[in-house]
Amino acid sequence: MKNILLIGGSHGIGLSMVKELQETHNLFVASRTDEALQHENITHIEFDVTKDELDISQLPEKLDGFVYCPGSINLKPFKMISLDTIKDDMELNFFAMVKIVKGIISLMNEGSSMVFFSTIAVGTGMPFHTSVAAAKGAIEGFAKSMAAEYAPKIRVNVIAPSLVDTPLAKRLLNNDKKREMMSERHPLKRVGNPEDIANTAVFLLSDKSTWMTGQIIGVDGGLSTLNIN
Repeated sequence: MKNILLIGGSHGIGLSMVKELQETHNLFVASRTDEALQHENITHIEFDVTKDELDISQLPEKLDGFVYCPGSINLKPFKMISLDTIKDDMELNFFAMVKIVKGIISLMNEGSSMVFFSTIAVGTGMPFHTSVAAAKGAIEGFAKSMAAEYAPKIRVNVIAPSLVDTPLAKRLLNNDKKREMMSERHPLKRVGNPEDIANTAVFLLSDKSTWMTGQIIGVDGGLSTLNIN
């Protein structure tokens, strides 16, 4: 069984990945809570990405996959967003991720896979996304450089979703009118669900994607490439 490290697997997309992988993989899930992570193939590591150092001694000698799930959605007009918020977004989305990658890169096996998450708003300019798009844009640039530097040993790919129905997006989907409006924006006429994104991540971790690296993959209901309005 492959050894997979997930940072943040207790909710949303990360939890959907855990459910998909737990029967066939050894999962090491570093997150703040573990109430949904009760399975014989799961090792939970209590970990707050904004405060803690990841204890590498709790990991196996070799990893076959790594996924970084934590993220933020701070949508505000630029004039109303503080520099501290922008710094916090960059810290959570990018710098904390890079710090962990630094710590585990020597554990990555030949043929292993890393999966990061961006947003549709990096490739398609959207109002009020300055902070999150900047942080996720850093991830895309980092991932492509890593993919080049570590080929052919390690594959590195990024998933760029549109709006997904997770706890993180709760306030954007907290009534029927908002949900309908957000659904209508997408050519496929719905917002994403965690499984849509998790299925793509699981594919990128698997041997079915061994000829893919350095890619930014849009899983976004067609929003980034289609204009049907």
